[in-house]
Amino acid sequence: MIISQEQLNFGFGDDSFEQWMLSIEPGTVLSAAQLLTALDNSSEDVVEDTFALLEMKGVCLNIDDLPRYSQDGEAALRLRREEQLVKDGNLMESLAETDPLRMYLQEIAAVPTCGDIQLLSQELIQANHSGEEETDVHTAVMNLSLSRVVELACSYTGRGVLLTDLIQEGSVGLWQSLSDYAEGDFEAFRDEKIHWYLAKAVILQAHSAGVGQKMRRMAEDYRAVDERLLAELGRNPTAEEIAEGMHVSVREAEETAKMLENARILNRAKQPEPEALPQEEDQAVEDTAYFRMRQRIAELLSGLSEQDARLLSLRYGLEGGLPLDVAQTGARLGLTNEEVMQKEAAALAKLRQQ
Repeated sequence: MIISQEQLNFGFGDDSFEQWMLSIEPGTVLSAAQLLTALDNSSEDVVEDTFALLEMKGVCLNIDDLPRYSQDGEAALRLRREEQLVKDGNLMESLAETDPLRMYLQEIAAVPTCGDIQLLSQELIQANHSGEEETDVHTAVMNLSLSRVVELACSYTGRGVLLTDLIQEGSVGLWQSLSDYAEGDFEAFRDEKIHWYLAKAVILQAHSAGVGQKMRRMAEDYRAVDERLLAELGRNPTAEEIAEGMHVSVREAEETAKMLENARILNRAKQPEPEALPQEEDQAVEDTAYFRMRQRIAELLSGLSEQDARLLSLRYGLEGGLPLDVAQTGARLGLTNEEVMQKEAAALAKLRQQ
């Protein structure tokens, strides 16, 4: 998609934030933690414009660095229950007959489905090309895809949004995919849109719950405690020592450290390579923090297996390209999504130990 300057005429109100938003390249994988901290204290109009621009640019939303739960009380209990029922594979059977979610799932299951989605997708292209909206083919593809919405929504349970709301947001993404589809693999395009709207729902819920502000404070506290303990102890403090200094659990301290580390790697990877300088200035270049950081990253990656180093390079764009999502990385390396996530977590853990 080619985006005109007129389409980019969003009024964010803050020059630095606006420049950052407009500098994000189409197809970029954007960290939810980074987005939330940037949107902290923003008005609803700014938040709405931000997501409109990100969707227009085809930016992927990565929610892996968000806390699992951002609600309290009955809502948190319901979120945990839904997550467990999905994990156990008996969601429908375990809900009361009068439960709104069960009735909603029953309604979806009762929707009549017919036709071959591959053949219908070709008719969908023709309908969209002619400007037709809400035709029989749109309805047929919608009905065939509702079960997929439920399946994908279930993978987001426990993320702060109730499953009923996730299914509704996923359905909005599905309908958007029907309207926007023009070519290629429809099912892949559809799933990408559904995922985007599900991730958006999770991020918006986290934003309304003040998660961005909390994460910003946690990051600032972590840095302050880390620097203080480093000066006092004369060595890198342990996660337990930092957690004690922050008055939080070790798990929360480790999650904050992971968020900061991943953000550092991603930001460094996006920096341009230093320009070649005359030979007599080589030593000056080597003395820069940027060069030392790049050298350190290379040293750390050299301690990993060739596949793990390649995996992290693809996931965080360390080879000069855009960061790839889990599915794209798996396609490059011949791995499943689960294998990519497991290997990434293990490789990052090994780097932290180093």
